[in-house]
Amino acid sequence: MIVITAPTGQIGGRLLEILLTDTRTRGEELRVIVRDPGKLPDAVRARVDVVTGSHGDPEVVDRAFAGADAVFWLVPSNSPAPSLDCLYSGFTGAAAKAFTTHGVGHVVGVSALGRGTPVAGRAGHVTASLAMDDLIAGTGVAYRALANPTFFDNLLRQTASIRDHGLFTETVAADRKAPRAATRDIAAAAADLLLDRSWTGTGEVPVLGPEDLSPNDLARIMSDVLGRPIRYERQPLDDFGAALIGRGLGEALAQGYLDMMRAKDTGLDDGVPRTPQTASPTRFHDWCEQVLKPAVQA
Repeated sequence: MIVITAPTGQIGGRLLEILLTDTRTRGEELRVIVRDPGKLPDAVRARVDVVTGSHGDPEVVDRAFAGADAVFWLVPSNSPAPSLDCLYSGFTGAAAKAFTTHGVGHVVGVSALGRGTPVAGRAGHVTASLAMDDLIAGTGVAYRALANPTFFDNLLRQTASIRDHGLFTETVAADRKAPRAATRDIAAAAADLLLDRSWTGTGEVPVLGPEDLSPNDLARIMSDVLGRPIRYERQPLDDFGAALIGRGLGEALAQGYLDMMRAKDTGLDDGVPRTPQTASPTRFHDWCEQVLKPAVQA
């Protein structure tokens, strides 16, 4: 039995697709925790066991983890919370107890790069995510944290700006190269770990993408794929924070994003070397062709 949290999100949804089609899944039962089962396609609902509710709810995870051998854990970033600790470790607390209660053997969690770097302790959401990893690891379960950089897919939030103005923004320096990865590669890494449960202990599995890229590199590649000039504009951190507050994000969580982006601009994602084991396959050019271009043209 594999339990999947956040099965309608970018990573969880893709993970569910992989597990429903991968021949290695034969013999495995799949269970999902979802607030609104109606967001799952009918064909998916017919093939999985559905537990309705929030995976931050003790009663829900107690039901969902009964008989579970492995769990995919992802904290939803849009959960309302008064602090970063509540958003990550607080949300995970009930699940951590349920892992022990039900003897769950393996957990794969979505986390972030940065552990061991000089800025890891002041990186906002990343710092809180690493503390969540420690909480899960402390239960004694075999745990692998998927240590991720910035996602290619975050650019989809700027589809309208890219389409209408040929512009995208971030807060990092235009020439700062850093790893970036596609969410589908993160889902694939999670599937591999969930289906091959021969691993023990705790640790991280970095998903670094095939190459380091700067915002200038992104602009050049998007221009090539979309056939029109796309430019990068660096957004001041204060403006970024004000925009988050304007969208209704609480002050503590908005500050967490500011601290995270400041840390990314000073080396947060630079602590892991790229090797055949840490690289992931999807090139940004291919992602633009397959994902961004159709979204812009829609």
